[in-house]
Amino acid sequence: MRVIFAGTPEFAQIALERLHAAGHTIALVLTQPDRPAGRGMKLQASAVKQFAQLHNIPVAQPRSLRLDGKFPDDALAARQGILEAQADVMVVAAYGLILPQWVLDAMRSGSGLQLGCINIHGSLLPRWRGAAPIHRAIEAGDSHTGVTIMQMDAGLDTGDMLQMQSIAILPHDTTGTLHDCVADLGADMVVQVLKDAAAGKLHPVPQPPEGISYAHKIEKHEANINWNTPAETIARRIRAFNPFPGAFTSLNGEVLKVWSAHTSNAHGITEGHRATPGTLLSASADGIVVATQDAAIALTEVQRAGGKRLAAADFLRGFSMESGLRLGDA
Repeated sequence: MRVIFAGTPEFAQIALERLHAAGHTIALVLTQPDRPAGRGMKLQASAVKQFAQLHNIPVAQPRSLRLDGKFPDDALAARQGILEAQADVMVVAAYGLILPQWVLDAMRSGSGLQLGCINIHGSLLPRWRGAAPIHRAIEAGDSHTGVTIMQMDAGLDTGDMLQMQSIAILPHDTTGTLHDCVADLGADMVVQVLKDAAAGKLHPVPQPPEGISYAHKIEKHEANINWNTPAETIARRIRAFNPFPGAFTSLNGEVLKVWSAHTSNAHGITEGHRATPGTLLSASADGIVVATQDAAIALTEVQRAGGKRLAAADFLRGFSMESGLRLGDA
C-alpha cells in the first residue's frame, strides 16, 4: 500500500521500520519538529525522522495541523503533502499532534483504498485512552496491558477497534521495559492489519461503553515521592516513572533519583510502619530502607544530581547514611 506515517519517538520508529520492511511504500512521514536535546541542547531529529532520512522518505514537520491555528502555513503545507501523497492509509503512532477533522476527511476522500487513519495505541481500549497508557497501567497495578489498532475518529482514542492483543505486566516491569514489548507487538500488529485490509478481512468492533479510563499526560511533579503513601504505591510509581521522568526525593537538600525499589519482607521492611514516613531505617548493600505510610521500601538503585545511576552498595561506598535520616524534607 501507499502509506502516510505520522509518529515521533522510538515507539513509532519501530512500526515505521516494520511497515517499510513489509514492502509498503511510505509516501510521506509526518513527525514533530526537531527539539533541543542532550547536554549541549542541540536540535535533534526525532527517531522517525532519522529513519525516514536514512531511506529517502519525504518528511514534513508541521508545528500544528490546525488550519485556523497559530501556524496555518504549516498546516496548509502539510495538507498539500497529504493530498499529493495519494495514500491508501495513514498510520499514526505516538505522533504528538492532534489530527483535526480535515486530516480524517482527507484520508477518506483520496484515490487510494481510503482506509482512513489508523492508530497504534498502547493499551487494551477503552482502558487508558490518552497520552500515557503504559505509565498509567504500571502505576495502577494492572496485571495486563497490550495494543489496540484503532480506526481513528474525532474523539480521544474512541474509534472502532481493528485488532487487539494482550501482554502481561511482570512484577519487575518498568515503563522502559514494557514500552519495548508494546512497541514490538504494535509494529507486528499494524502490518497484519494492513494485510487483512488488503484482503478485505477487517472487522471493526465498537469500543464497549464500560471500563473507560484516561491516561493523562505525565507531569514531572508526580514523580516526587510522597513517603506518606503505601509502600506498594510508591514501588509502582518508581517503576512507572522509569525512565521518564524518573522518581525522585530529596536528601539533605539534594535531589536523589530513585530508579528501582522493592517491598519484600526482608531487611526489616515490615517494621516501617512504626517510623515517620520518609525516615531512613537502615542502609546496606541490600538496599536503602525507608519508612512509608504502611510499611517500608528498599531503594536498590539511586542517583545523585549530576552522578551516575548506582546500585545501593556502590552508592553507599561514597555516601554515608545513618538511621533516622529523613528523606523528602527539602
